[in-house]
Amino acid sequence: MAADITLLFKASVKTVKTRNKALGLIDTSARDEPSGARRNTRQRNAFSCKAKEVISNISKLKDFLLQHRKDYVNAGSFMSPDVSHMTDSERDQIDQDAQIFMRTCADAIGQLRSETDRQVVSAQVKDHRAAVLDLIEVYLKGVCKLYSEQRAVRVKRVVDKKRLSRLEPETACKDKPQTDVEDNNDKLVSDSNVDLWEDSRVEDDLSPEEIQMFEQENQRLVGEMNSLLDEVRHIEGKVVEISRLQEIFTEKVLQQDTEIDSIHQLVVGATENVKEGNEDIREAIKNNAGFRVWILFFLVMCSFSLLFLDWYDG
Repeated sequence: MAADITLLFKASVKTVKTRNKALGLIDTSARDEPSGARRNTRQRNAFSCKAKEVISNISKLKDFLLQHRKDYVNAGSFMSPDVSHMTDSERDQIDQDAQIFMRTCADAIGQLRSETDRQVVSAQVKDHRAAVLDLIEVYLKGVCKLYSEQRAVRVKRVVDKKRLSRLEPETACKDKPQTDVEDNNDKLVSDSNVDLWEDSRVEDDLSPEEIQMFEQENQRLVGEMNSLLDEVRHIEGKVVEISRLQEIFTEKVLQQDTEIDSIHQLVVGATENVKEGNEDIREAIKNNAGFRVWILFFLVMCSFSLLFLDWYDG
């Protein structure tokens, strides 16, 4: 039975649409050129709509994860009595779509933050929008943490399944003689004396070297089982550590997106400052050239005046 990922697909489409609006690919306010308060009101309404749309998409992702959590984490678990109708390929597809969706939501938040920084609004409005975006980012981190926990549980159950599959043949060998003993209880009671006599005869037939060899083999098997259990515990610890590192990695990715946006704003501001500096330098060069022309004109006039006075005196 295939998993229904329609909600996740619709949320992904809405998130991409929100990101395109933030990038300016879809300009809904280009029809009319509002003035004054009307322009500010439209900007506020646009920001509110985009923020609500991002929150709605994150909520849809959360609902989707919670809806399919039972089938997602029951990845071949022997402990659960419920049978999962979700295949491993569908779980992998959910992992891929969820990661892409979270990345898209983070990009949409970053684009909203950049658009807010570019808009000319009051300091109070800018602080309010920054606080709203911070809350949305915290909400997204919570959903990312929920996904990381579900994936960690899934990986842990897969490891448990592999461990149980390795121990299953030995367990079956132990359960089968026990069942035979329960079915043939009366027969064993009646033949107990014969069995004891045969066991004592077998023990008498074994030499001390063979007994020592069997004891060494038994100790070796016990050591292998202990090493297997230690390996399983080590793998479980690694799975928990991977889940924790994945959560930290998600937080760092979101933090890097914010830092990249701030660096982009600083680079844009520095570029504008360089352009203004170049214009000032050009203006200064022009002014300096004009000043030189006036000085040259003054010197020429002074020279002609001196020549005229000298001619006049002569």
